[in-house]
Amino acid sequence: MNLRILLTLHALVTFAAGVVLIAAPGLIPGAVGVRVTPDAYLVCYLLGAAELAVAFLSLAGTSLRGPEAARLLTWTVIVFHACTAAVEAYAFARAAADPAIWANVALRLVVIALFSQYGLRRKERS
Repeated sequence: MNLRILLTLHALVTFAAGVVLIAAPGLIPGAVGVRVTPDAYLVCYLLGAAELAVAFLSLAGTSLRGPEAARLLTWTVIVFHACTAAVEAYAFARAAADPAIWANVALRLVVIALFSQYGLRRKERS
């Protein structure tokens, strides 16, 4: 695997998450025991929009060639997933989330590790 493939996979997954959060706002939160009422769908729509923006960033990043651009892109994705994992852990600590949220936190930590490996640690960023 290389950074370009990782970015493409990341773009596909985050695009799908964004579409689902907008088209079926309660589906993803419901998977971790969070019930979202229709009057709170705006929160899902905003998160979906952020996911779509990160998907675009990832897809656009597949054509970047410079090491500085690759590092900035990689750090942006790492920060996005680290912040999201942190607020998910915070939600659990406040007893507002199901223990199933830890699977999503673990997935985000895997994404962080992959981007660290293929976007920061490798000399070749093609």
